[in-house]
Amino acid sequence: MLKKLISTTLIIAALLFNTSVSDAISEQVVRIKDITHIKGVRENQVVGYGLVVGLQNTGDNSRHTQMTSQQMLQNLGTVIDQSNYIQKGATAAVIVTATIPPFAKNGDRVDVTVSAMADAKSLQGGVLVQTQLRAPNGEIVAVAQGPLSVGGASAKAGGSSSRTSVTTTGRVPNGAIVERDIISAIGDETSLTLLLDKADYTLAAQVADVINKNVTEAIAVDGGSIRVTIPQRYRTDRIAFISILENIRVNAPREKAKVIINERTGTVVIGADAKLMPAAVAHGGITVNIQAFNDVSQPAPFSQGQTVGVTNAQIEIEKKEGSLIEMKANSTLGELVNALNSIGVTPTDLIAILQALRMSGSLQADLQII
Repeated sequence: MLKKLISTTLIIAALLFNTSVSDAISEQVVRIKDITHIKGVRENQVVGYGLVVGLQNTGDNSRHTQMTSQQMLQNLGTVIDQSNYIQKGATAAVIVTATIPPFAKNGDRVDVTVSAMADAKSLQGGVLVQTQLRAPNGEIVAVAQGPLSVGGASAKAGGSSSRTSVTTTGRVPNGAIVERDIISAIGDETSLTLLLDKADYTLAAQVADVINKNVTEAIAVDGGSIRVTIPQRYRTDRIAFISILENIRVNAPREKAKVIINERTGTVVIGADAKLMPAAVAHGGITVNIQAFNDVSQPAPFSQGQTVGVTNAQIEIEKKEGSLIEMKANSTLGELVNALNSIGVTPTDLIAILQALRMSGSLQADLQII
């Protein structure tokens, strides 16, 4: 717990150091390309079912894998009467996934991820056999094949096993070849739409305003999109127009105040704009310590009783003195942290206090638990 408290204190200290800087600079100058993307220009996910061969008795024992292997060999012209004739352990059924970038062309190569489906112990040393990768509409977009890079090792002997990382998932770098051009529509005949990577009404209005002043007509449709009119001279050369748009600089407003909590690790990150309405915080705790110990119950002589083992418990309750602090209206981040540190809170206590302040309406920030 002390380690977690030190970690949390360092995070908060870093935020305190940056608070004065962020207060002095209320806006940050960024390029439009760093905060937006064009509607319709997107990546495409593809998936396929295949086989990994060449495994050293680390493949799966699935009956379905044997049937798939039989079908594959028959497609290659080899006659196998029964799938049982195919030895288990040398092959593994896998799911192959990949992400095709926008504007990918026929012949481009992309990385693929290969994951075991059944009880394969490791894919290390295996080779992915040619696998068709399909889009959600069923169309074949790419074909993948090649040796796997697992990046770990596993070993088993004498009933014991050890591994350095997960070896049932691997990658084939540049293992998939794109079979068709990916067509991405860039707007309509007269306009295109810029989508903010993170919706913000103020930012959308500022992006539209700076485009209006420097290039062409633009209007913020909502908090996440800006419709931009393409000038007549650029309608046959949209790439040049987009290049101009991307490099326009805009003043990005500061983010909405947030408090991020990771309850699994005890990490708390408090945004610099988090403020408090008037509140009083009480801090106290009760520690309950339960210890169990084994004993033997011995019967009296000639009582015909039996010696039995018993488990007894010793319970200790330690109650800490409570603390009460008062927070003034519009208290800053530094005042909040100093007040919480003054009563010696742990990360777990800090999480509970912040949640209670949010529920009471005192904490003026979004509380997000991850």
